[in-house]
Amino acid sequence: MNIYDISKKAGVSIATVSRVLNGNEKVSANTRQKVLRVMEEESYSPNAFARGLGLNTMKTIGILCADSSDAYLASAVYYLEQELRRFGYDALLCCTGYDLDQKKKYLEILLSKRVDAIILAGSTFVEQADKNNEYLRFAARKVPLILLNGHLDAPGIYSSLCDDTAAVAGATERFLVSGRNKLLFLYRSQSYSGRRKLAGFLSAHSKRNIQVENSQMICFNGSIQEIKERLLTHYANCFPFNAVITSDDELAIGVLKFAKAAGLSIPRDLSIIGYNNSKIGICCDPELTTIDNKLEFSCNHAVSVLMSVLDGKKVPAKTVITAEIILRQSTDDHF
Repeated sequence: MNIYDISKKAGVSIATVSRVLNGNEKVSANTRQKVLRVMEEESYSPNAFARGLGLNTMKTIGILCADSSDAYLASAVYYLEQELRRFGYDALLCCTGYDLDQKKKYLEILLSKRVDAIILAGSTFVEQADKNNEYLRFAARKVPLILLNGHLDAPGIYSSLCDDTAAVAGATERFLVSGRNKLLFLYRSQSYSGRRKLAGFLSAHSKRNIQVENSQMICFNGSIQEIKERLLTHYANCFPFNAVITSDDELAIGVLKFAKAAGLSIPRDLSIIGYNNSKIGICCDPELTTIDNKLEFSCNHAVSVLMSVLDGKKVPAKTVITAEIILRQSTDDHF
């Protein structure tokens, strides 16, 4: 027994059955009772597709993330799902990896599922070469797209993101003012967010007319152990840094491991700032000073914007959130 059988037996249209399933008030009491009686007689349990028929909504939002094992992205997906549920929406999650063709593939899959909108969690979906972002513009002509921690100026695309540039620039400036002038910036990729963070590191030095050497910037996507080994070599052979700013907290943990292996005291010999304010920042010794990019607020705001868009309301295409430095034990007291 399916929705078509229910509509035939009740003598009503498929759209009417769908409206009954969704509690639409436009259905008369008599018609509603007739449909419900048939469903009860047939022990009918509706699925999401059946509920969507006739109302032009599946009450389902697609979520794309590159890697659900990543602590930042896992938290983002959790916050997004919780907030969507509060508004009565289900979520379909696809983990794409970082390959462009795979991102395109899974975006097309979600579109084929007739989702009401798609949230792209993480800045990796905005490609550095603008021509490669056409897949996002194409999808946005079909359903609203929400970019979490990324931005692309195009109709139907809305962004909720932290000001990564200002956050890293502020942390860099504080180091320079405190006398830490041998700074290292450690980041994972040339993603939209990675580029913005690097820009902040460079701009703080430029503001003080300080030239940044290539040895002060490392783009490296390795494990904690690999980070430790890479920094041991870099410190000994290239640049004896006395402070490190990282693009995420896991990288900062790798720096802590390096400091222990190198016999450096934290924060006396080496100060460290992470990024994301994740739980691992308080699971280490010393606890990690980090930049809180307000992920939960950003996710909740992204869903709020999406609900307004689906209601036909006018909303800003881009919302920028200010980060906050959380001071702990990996930086000096006077930082």
